[in-house]
Amino acid sequence: MAPFTMPETLPEGEEKVTAVRSMFDAIAPRYDLVNRVMTFRMDVRWRRRTVAALTLPPGATVIDLACGTGDLCDELVAQGASPIGVDLSFGMLAAAHTTAPLVQGDALRLAVPDGCADGVTCGFALRNFESLPPFFAELARIVRPGGRIALLEVAEPPNRLLRQGHRAYFGKVVPFIGGLLSDPAAYRYLPRSVAYLPAPDDLLRQLATAGFVAVQRQLLSAGIAQLVTATRSTPAPGEA
Repeated sequence: MAPFTMPETLPEGEEKVTAVRSMFDAIAPRYDLVNRVMTFRMDVRWRRRTVAALTLPPGATVIDLACGTGDLCDELVAQGASPIGVDLSFGMLAAAHTTAPLVQGDALRLAVPDGCADGVTCGFALRNFESLPPFFAELARIVRPGGRIALLEVAEPPNRLLRQGHRAYFGKVVPFIGGLLSDPAAYRYLPRSVAYLPAPDDLLRQLATAGFVAVQRQLLSAGIAQLVTATRSTPAPGEA
């Protein structure tokens, strides 16, 4: 496969969609290995926390968006859910190891009925979507009233010293590791992509505006990751 190239400036709109798809196609074969190495396997624990935070009953239908190679799908199965994985990248789906059913698709335009899911998970992908408000609106459309979402993403520690250390690690060490084990350009882009994330208060406000309640944000591992959870609002009596 040809090496991945990312524009000098962070892309927007359809250019971003095309670039992100190409990037994940390029890094798919060694994606899991790089994740385990650069997080010291903390990503395994984070995904376990993400699924547990759904607090859904056994057998619940959960759509895992930007499912990648299927790590969250596997954890959903392990905790008794019935997952369906969706990813934009054919390369990631081809490299998937999960036994859950997988579908190629755009998370902003899902070909599924309204209210079809008991829950949704998404791991480390918020900064890669074309735009977050349409994504949150799509979550509100496909999750039944009372259903749950759990969104795992990178974060910056609130402690100043930890934040400085994390920036150095994420900005210098992660691209170095990614360059040794996978595609250098892709892992230079990933630290830059944090700029796409809105401020935490804005992120929670966008979810509330989309139709979610009990919106909460929890920092993990001293703040290097964040877990955002919410419940799909239930219509008041007489509302559609």
